[in-house]
Amino acid sequence: MSTWLVMVFVLTYAAIALEHPLKVNKSASALIGAGLLWTLYAFSGIQPQELSDHLGESLMSTAQIVFFLMGAMTIVEVVDAHDGFDVITSRIRTTDLSTLMWMVGFTTFFLSAILDNLTTTIVMVSLMKKLLDQREDRLFFAGIIIIAANAGGAWTPIGDVTTTMLWIGGQITTVEIMKGLFLPSLVNLLIPLVIVSRLVGKRPVVAPVRQGDDAGRTTPFERNMMFFMGLGILVLVPVFKTVTHLPPFMGILFGLGLLWFVGEMIHREKPDDTKEHLTLVSALGRIDLSSIMFFVGILLSVATLEHTHVLSSLAAWLDQAVGRQDVIVLLIGLASAVVDNVPLVAASMGMYDLAQYPADSFLWEFMAYCAGTGGSILIIGSAAGVAAMGLEKIDFVWYAKKFGWLALAGYAAGAAVYILEHQLFF
Repeated sequence: MSTWLVMVFVLTYAAIALEHPLKVNKSASALIGAGLLWTLYAFSGIQPQELSDHLGESLMSTAQIVFFLMGAMTIVEVVDAHDGFDVITSRIRTTDLSTLMWMVGFTTFFLSAILDNLTTTIVMVSLMKKLLDQREDRLFFAGIIIIAANAGGAWTPIGDVTTTMLWIGGQITTVEIMKGLFLPSLVNLLIPLVIVSRLVGKRPVVAPVRQGDDAGRTTPFERNMMFFMGLGILVLVPVFKTVTHLPPFMGILFGLGLLWFVGEMIHREKPDDTKEHLTLVSALGRIDLSSIMFFVGILLSVATLEHTHVLSSLAAWLDQAVGRQDVIVLLIGLASAVVDNVPLVAASMGMYDLAQYPADSFLWEFMAYCAGTGGSILIIGSAAGVAAMGLEKIDFVWYAKKFGWLALAGYAAGAAVYILEHQLFF
């Protein structure tokens, strides 16, 4: 049964990668793959109640991510509808792409550490649509945003879901993970950033032309209010999670409700036809539901490999066949470019005992780095990549050709820095 599951997953992955040659939307491939994998699992002899429990568990974890993604995308759409991003774009004075790319790379890196890589990617890719008119330019910026968001998310407990898992599980602590992974994560970004900024060169920034009917649509107060409130909601989601111990999607939905209420109050005196485009109902209609469906399909597909112990068996085999911790963790990071890093890290957490490998040991910190940044090598290897793929309709093969080797070079360089750092100071 495991062989059949792996074969179906590989075929599903191939169909997603070859979306454009096949002319089949990746969301359709992901949903078909999820349906086939769970059907095979159902016919594997498992008891109906156990199957139902596993599906319910997977659906709950998938729904949490999907609700979070929908909430964050909707907030970004509301801010955009109110021209809220003008608060940032009006202050950017650079006129060449190279300088702008450095600004965007570092902004994404540090913002991801405060928010998380998924939310930061949504915000920054949306911002690029306001700054850059040329699609080819936006694609290169999206590639750097993915790498920067994943690198920035790896060195704080709230920046990436895998570091959050390790933090909650007691494998890492806040101060030590920030001290240990900041420099490797920064190197992970700098290698691709230096190369890509040279490729785009000093070409001028070509901004999109503002539509005439957009002018005067909102007042400065409305723009500032919705921008700072939207950004504040996104920033405070990790705080909400820490204080209440509720999952992030509850924080984002709570904030979305507050934003909805404030928007209704601000525009309550306006005629319906004037405020229609500014409402949250309208924003919900503009989010990319195709990307949401892709997310559902790929997460449910990977869940079957987790429940059937394919991933944990792979991890156990690696432990026996390879033996070296650093090589095993590097391979886990590379594997996270192909499959979701959450079940990989979850399987690893189950393999290694805290009594043998205490908090903040080499294994856990290096795993946080590798699992957090390895997903940048392929665009569907991380939530940030999937979000950018949907927002900018990025081709899988294009990203693999243009950014796969860059992300791999950054990944290897950052890993080397961490190993050297650990040998020198520990």
